[in-house]
Amino acid sequence: MPVQKLKAFLDENGVKYTVIQHSRAFTAQEIAGLTHIPGKELAKTVMAMIAGKVAMVVIPASHRVDFKCLSEVVGTSAELADEGDFVELFPNCDVGAMPPFGNLYGMPVYVSEALAEDEFIAFSAGSHAEVMRLEYADFERLVNPILGRFSYRFP
Repeated sequence: MPVQKLKAFLDENGVKYTVIQHSRAFTAQEIAGLTHIPGKELAKTVMAMIAGKVAMVVIPASHRVDFKCLSEVVGTSAELADEGDFVELFPNCDVGAMPPFGNLYGMPVYVSEALAEDEFIAFSAGSHAEVMRLEYADFERLVNPILGRFSYRFP
């Protein structure tokens, strides 16, 4: 989904947001550094296979997914998806820069409880050079994610 479509969706739903342009960066930690957004507020989208179906797992940039815990949260097997499992679902997005709006793609979204603790959420907006930032409450209202404890901070 190009950033324009995401902006239109947010505008239609009365959401205030900021778009931050930055030089191309490929890791969440690089993006956090370039945009001066704390790593716990910057979300990264990890694609997973849950019971054989593609799902989005959204965690703080400073965290990693604990797939054992995720499997317990969802009540079935969960594992990291291969790029081939999902790349065609996001034809207008850079791989690894998909915005965490799985609801717009007909897939569930699982969000780490650690992200829900902050007032804001920021995320890649479909490219490796743009980040969007909005209130977490608005994100939660629009996406209706499933919250759980399935990520851990790494150094």
